[in-house]
Amino acid sequence: MEKQRLELIEFIKSKYNYYGNLSSQIPNLDFYISKTKNINYSTHIMYEPSICIILQGEKAVGFGNELYTYGQNEYLIASTHLPATVKILDSKNDEIYISFRIKFSLEDIYEVLKNRDIQNINSKKISEKGLFFDKLNDDLYDAFYRLIKLLDKSNSEIEYLSSLIIKEILFLLINKKAGYFLSKFAMQDSISNKIAKVITYIKDNYKDKINIKELACMFTLSESSLYQNFKNITQLTPIQFQKNLRLQESQKLLSLQNIDILEVAILVGYESASQFSKDYSKMYGMSPKKHSNFLKNQNL
Repeated sequence: MEKQRLELIEFIKSKYNYYGNLSSQIPNLDFYISKTKNINYSTHIMYEPSICIILQGEKAVGFGNELYTYGQNEYLIASTHLPATVKILDSKNDEIYISFRIKFSLEDIYEVLKNRDIQNINSKKISEKGLFFDKLNDDLYDAFYRLIKLLDKSNSEIEYLSSLIIKEILFLLINKKAGYFLSKFAMQDSISNKIAKVITYIKDNYKDKINIKELACMFTLSESSLYQNFKNITQLTPIQFQKNLRLQESQKLLSLQNIDILEVAILVGYESASQFSKDYSKMYGMSPKKHSNFLKNQNL
């Protein structure tokens, strides 16, 4: 496993000579490369349904009131769209940080699960946190290695083989500790699956006002069950989740464009520029204007 890890580090460095979020020719596989020195701030992110692996370096993940640290030879699974804060930790050897992510859908998980015996999963059980951490093993690492090395293959080989290897990875995960965690979210009509659909709905309609009663009716949940299980999974209430989404979307706008603060507020669903500035300052620790200048200076 260690030999494969070192080979993948050199392979990725040979493919990418710059920092940031890096897409690849392989569908649903991307990389992140960063310096590890003098990063003294956390970044707000929205995890997508995915498995995240660090090849080199270490990261602190803030989720709800908990702070998790994970590094090489470990993985993180996000079951749905989940807000978190992340901070890349300093490397003693000044090594660059290298990680990759494989995105999936709950339908992908269900396709692997449907021919297996999952009768022991209690679909009515109260949901748990939407993030999962565990150790990697040789079988998983071998599959990751083969997937990434496809970048040296032809487009036709990538198109055919990548989907097979990703399905293999999901199969391996389901047969490990992550299996129970993923099954709860993938099983049709389970509470966790319904909440994942609520999360997707809010994400797709984050500019609109939230009506808990209508959402509960739409996804056949009681209002109390929706509220409780939503908070269990995301560590936020639906309103807090929507606010987080709006502010993260506004941050993207402010980092990329010279745009009026009022216009940004309206674009992400706020009716009041002053309320937008208040919420933004609380989340990011500075006003939208100051943060916009900071982000542009960071070349984000």
